[in-house]
Amino acid sequence: MNSPRFNRTTESLRLAQALATCALPLNWRTRFAPAPTGYLHLGHVVNAVHVWGSARAHGGQVVLRLEDHDRTRCRPVFERALLDDLDWLGFVPDIGATDEFRAGDTVLRQSSNPARFHLALNHLATRELEYGCVCTRKDIAEIAGDRSGDEIPYPGTCATAHHDTAIARRVRVSNEAERFDDVRLGPQSQVPRTQCGDFLVRDRNGNFTYQLCVTVDDWDQRIDLIIRGEDLLSSTGRQLQLARVLGRGAPPRFMHHQLLLRADGIKLSKSLGDTGIREMREAGLSRDQVLGRAAFACGLTNREFALSHDEITGLFA
Repeated sequence: MNSPRFNRTTESLRLAQALATCALPLNWRTRFAPAPTGYLHLGHVVNAVHVWGSARAHGGQVVLRLEDHDRTRCRPVFERALLDDLDWLGFVPDIGATDEFRAGDTVLRQSSNPARFHLALNHLATRELEYGCVCTRKDIAEIAGDRSGDEIPYPGTCATAHHDTAIARRVRVSNEAERFDDVRLGPQSQVPRTQCGDFLVRDRNGNFTYQLCVTVDDWDQRIDLIIRGEDLLSSTGRQLQLARVLGRGAPPRFMHHQLLLRADGIKLSKSLGDTGIREMREAGLSRDQVLGRAAFACGLTNREFALSHDEITGLFA
């Protein structure tokens, strides 16, 4: 889809072709899963453009899920703002409402059904695949030494210590390589043992971790294609391994899109106070202008113009 205003880029055409040939099931599902720990920024819109654009162009359904597993950082004010911004942007999910007061609809929150995560933890325990851990991040860093910002694999300090009453729990990972074919990036191979080691599934505060919650939710909600930024690519192998030991048969597919970076090369972050959607709204930008800015910033168009939802869908068709 070319327009008198802009041309599709190689990235747009490559994604469209990859999605058309990746053999997704009929009525496949993807999801948009923000955490209500801050306000939405343009990086979230980049993800939403990929999620809704891919689904609308190739017969998929979008599940909206609020990933509020970290109860120490999530706030009701951020959740309300998040849902309001999604409504304003016109991103309407097929499953999970953007407006919790809309008759007959229910917002899907990770915190609404913790029994699922307890069952998953119990399943790991019965197979002797989890154990208690009393290590702090400082403890692990001191053992590992300076790794220049790399992820520090857990050295297994508590793996045989039998801290049965410890609140924090880790899952045992194998030396097996996890191989998967990313829709955008192609064949990938990761070894969680050397990459991260045995990772936390419940933290010292009793919160179930992102790795456990997202794996259980994606299985429970029948997500076929997980579309997310490249910063989460390294989590894929461990999530595939965890899903398999929990009992998921057919694994989901993954598509990791490029990130939206600031001028200094750092990815957009809520914690760094980057320009948010609310600020853009207050500055007078229209919905289509914000969508166009996001599409251009992540390489889907060769120029920045206001884009309608139909045009966004066309970028992936």
